[in-house]
Amino acid sequence: MLNVYEQIDANKRRSFFIILLFVAFVSAFGYFFSYLYGYDWTYLLLALVISFGGSFVSFYYSDSIALSLARAKPADKNHYRSYIAVVENLARVAQIPTPACYVIDSQALNAFATGRDPAHAAIAVTDGLLSKLSRTELEGVVAHELSHIRNYDTRLMTIVAILVGSIAMIMNWGWRLSSFGSGKRRSSNEGSGSVILMVIGVIFIVLSPIVAKLIQLAISRRREFYADASGVLLTRQPSGLINALKIIAANENITLETASPATAHMYIDDPVTTETHGSKIAALFSTHPPIAARIAALEGNP
Repeated sequence: MLNVYEQIDANKRRSFFIILLFVAFVSAFGYFFSYLYGYDWTYLLLALVISFGGSFVSFYYSDSIALSLARAKPADKNHYRSYIAVVENLARVAQIPTPACYVIDSQALNAFATGRDPAHAAIAVTDGLLSKLSRTELEGVVAHELSHIRNYDTRLMTIVAILVGSIAMIMNWGWRLSSFGSGKRRSSNEGSGSVILMVIGVIFIVLSPIVAKLIQLAISRRREFYADASGVLLTRQPSGLINALKIIAANENITLETASPATAHMYIDDPVTTETHGSKIAALFSTHPPIAARIAALEGNP
């Protein structure tokens, strides 16, 4: 298990390498697509500029976008005094600026953290979570979310989500261009080398978004285990998070209306997909590891 500082450094390195891989992917995609359809590079360059422009905006305003999608409202200092106090106290322990505190009007039990770095971060919890958990259990959940912020998980997952979305955008542009028929599709009579290159290009274009999504989900699942462990180190009370996860699991039937597959990875528990047991394929497409596995890891029984 990496320590906190190693996790932070690792996440910063991953953010850098993911961006490099994304640039390499876009370049390869542009080459294959232009080769297959004989397009002028201007079209894909335009899509690339728009994609990076959207990525820039999303990166710097990821917290506002996430909070808006969740319909989260700033926590009133009088009504949510205990919740705000828990965040402030644990932020001091974590030695990071106190994140902005938000509340989601829902009886579902969930929470998430967002923001590109500790200085621009926010935590949102549902009313249901606040009403069902004791202070110790709430501390466990808040510590988990603070760990995402301190470990730069929120930045890493924001970058990954943006780039996966950008890949989808660029592919959509490419297919739309091909449907107009303005390019000159390559002929299979141009030689065996060209045919092989065309086959490789088609496979690459079809599989890339699937692989990118699987990578995103795998990173998300791993981050949850790390945040659980880091959160326990903050509170020094494993029972708080363990009990909170048990209560959350027992109330998974309550729907969080504002959640969607695009934002599911942010939450402490997947608000969209019901846990499946024993299916390895389903596990690959899950944003979170099973709560039972997370509890077992916290109890020292992985």
